[in-house]
Amino acid sequence: MLQLVVGLGNPGVGYAETRHNAGFWLLDRLATQTGAMLRPEPRYKGECARVSIAGQTLWLLKPQTFMNRSGQAITPLLAFYKIPPTAMLVVHDDLDLPAGVVRLKQGGGHGGHNGLRDTMRQLGRNDFLRLRIGIGHPGVGGDVVAYVLERPPLSERQSIETALDAVMPVFPQIVQGEFNKAMQVLHRLKPPTDTSKTE
Repeated sequence: MLQLVVGLGNPGVGYAETRHNAGFWLLDRLATQTGAMLRPEPRYKGECARVSIAGQTLWLLKPQTFMNRSGQAITPLLAFYKIPPTAMLVVHDDLDLPAGVVRLKQGGGHGGHNGLRDTMRQLGRNDFLRLRIGIGHPGVGGDVVAYVLERPPLSERQSIETALDAVMPVFPQIVQGEFNKAMQVLHRLKPPTDTSKTE
């Protein structure tokens, strides 16, 4: 069962609505749904809340270290509460998935994602669970850094929000370790046929 859910993103109002903060968006939903308040916790360099989901008590964590130092917030919390990385879910944006698609994955590489890269470097392992939230890709020759730090257009944001809506009902299954059941629902999600980027 899960003991820690980490949403990756960048702190500050200026980043709040950018694609790179999709992990924060889901953590905020979980906090709202459980009636929890994410509060600053200097020991873990992040905003934390203790919640109960599907009868399981677990931590929510939004690192406030900026994306490329995410592991510096995650590792102290894991160490203090003696949580094994295999009992952690990391929620993050993913350039390789279209907006409106989410995927659950155990282990694997970082795929160029700096938050995952630092988390793996700090932990010395990569066998934790990930929830990948599709944000699309700027295309060949596109500026990836600028893209992830931009606000998505309205149609794209709505696609991402629809995908996050689909995650919430199956999140108790993820918490309880019923990953295959959750995947059967989440992996059926298709990107919208309307790929317009206009507001």
